[in-house]
Amino acid sequence: MTDGALRVVAISDTHGLHTQLELPPGDVLLHAGDYSTHGAPDEFFEFTAWFAAQPHRHKLMVAGNHDVVLEQNPEACLPQLPPSITYLRDRAVTVEGVTFYGAPWTPEFCRWAFMLDRGAPLRAVWSKIPRDTQVLITHGPPYGHGDLVPGYGTPPRAVGCLELLLAVARVRPAWHVFGHIHEGYGVSRSDELPTRFVNAALCEPDYESLRAPLVFEVAPRAS
Repeated sequence: MTDGALRVVAISDTHGLHTQLELPPGDVLLHAGDYSTHGAPDEFFEFTAWFAAQPHRHKLMVAGNHDVVLEQNPEACLPQLPPSITYLRDRAVTVEGVTFYGAPWTPEFCRWAFMLDRGAPLRAVWSKIPRDTQVLITHGPPYGHGDLVPGYGTPPRAVGCLELLLAVARVRPAWHVFGHIHEGYGVSRSDELPTRFVNAALCEPDYESLRAPLVFEVAPRAS
């Protein structure tokens, strides 16, 4: 490991299957949303008890579109969040000199949680991302990275958020971690940005098994 760097273990979209995971060691364990399937309070309590028990020094989480209780009735759950877990909803936290920012929003489809219309509504929430963010955590992907879904008799299409991609271009974090699109699992980058994009959606598209967590290192910003 690079001197002074944090080893980050990234997971997302575990959908109630988290106890199947074999987590690699690291300094920070982060979950990019959709810990649940139905978004009920009991799923929150069961997941956060497991999450808090993991040996990583720091645990960060954002909500996903399945995590309905955290949008509709957060007061039923968040006051009982274990103190070792940091919940990020449109806010930043600095961990051992590294700045993380988390937000749950995704473009509208069906009637799930934390969804906004494309365009101005999403632009407004992404405008809150501070420029000193080194690791950006969102539930959904930006346009063009880990966002391809199968078509219905047509080629795959990109469903990521263009406004989020423009925000990443403005902020230029070292890493952007997300999930949501199960088919997009993996790491990507472009020649246009220094950011590495991590789709950590562990649940297979059939919702029956999990892939391996993704691991990366990030160093504190030079002062």
